[in-house]
Amino acid sequence: MSKALGLFSGGLDSTLAALTLKRQGVAVTGIVFVTPFFGAERARQAARQIDIPLIVENIGDIHLDMLKKPRYGYGRNLNPCIDCHALMFRLAARHVQSGEFDFLFSGEVLGQRPMSQNYNALQAVAKHAGCADIILRPLCARLLPPTAMEEQGLVAREKLLDIQGRSRKRQEDYARQWDLHEYPGSGGGCLLTEKSFTGKLRDLLEHQPECTVQDIEILKLGRQFRLSCSAKLTLGRNQEDNENLQAAARPGYILMHAPEFRGPTGLISGNPTPNDLLLAAAIVAGYGKGRDQMQVTVRLFHDGEERLMSVAPMSQDRSVLLQVL
Repeated sequence: MSKALGLFSGGLDSTLAALTLKRQGVAVTGIVFVTPFFGAERARQAARQIDIPLIVENIGDIHLDMLKKPRYGYGRNLNPCIDCHALMFRLAARHVQSGEFDFLFSGEVLGQRPMSQNYNALQAVAKHAGCADIILRPLCARLLPPTAMEEQGLVAREKLLDIQGRSRKRQEDYARQWDLHEYPGSGGGCLLTEKSFTGKLRDLLEHQPECTVQDIEILKLGRQFRLSCSAKLTLGRNQEDNENLQAAARPGYILMHAPEFRGPTGLISGNPTPNDLLLAAAIVAGYGKGRDQMQVTVRLFHDGEERLMSVAPMSQDRSVLLQVL
């Protein structure tokens, strides 16, 4: 029995790709990579549904390095799909090279995405990954040249599929035939394709190119304000945000809040100047219950030290001009 490891997002395509191989007797395992931009929950649910093992690997730091300088550039937003898929294949290939599996597979469909899943793009992914000879794409394999796996008899080409194009009708037909009743809709799942998130990410990469995975995670919380070229303020929208910002603080970050009034917690990242701190404190005060006061005391916590600042609250009409959208 041949053994295959598949890039497994838990979407309909990757699930059908796994089933296509499983139905012809291949021992299938999925692998899902976790970054700040996509997680593993959909993959876990889908793996349980079709009863296959799942490997979960966190590649946040490696993925962020790739994202900052993708060889093949970005899609419509900040999604470096070709580089991303190549990176995942390259990392997954280690499991084949160690002898755990015979080959890799994915749920890519020829022509489904004009930029990243045309024939040339699929070839570029395989070449950039450095493991083109062990990659099989079961959903569109019969539209592509035969692979070594087919020629060696590890899989039966006649039992692979010939799906192409952007329509999901054939995938949905197979899902019904194979009793796959629960699967997510098309798209979604990756924050790098969402305009509302990538605007904040562009700002961070432009002003703080040395940003870390932790800085990316903070983008998901609260309101973002650009204080200067070197510093940013994240402001909690509610109690949950406030608690998450406190938990996200690491050495080098600065936490602040107005202790005398109910209101948001602020978290400063980057390299703030004294003027940045005054500006941030005024914004924090302006979003709290003391916004109508002449002066508000704001408490700052930085690397175990505490200090107080007295500032005039900034109106939200003014501070919104600094908000990163």
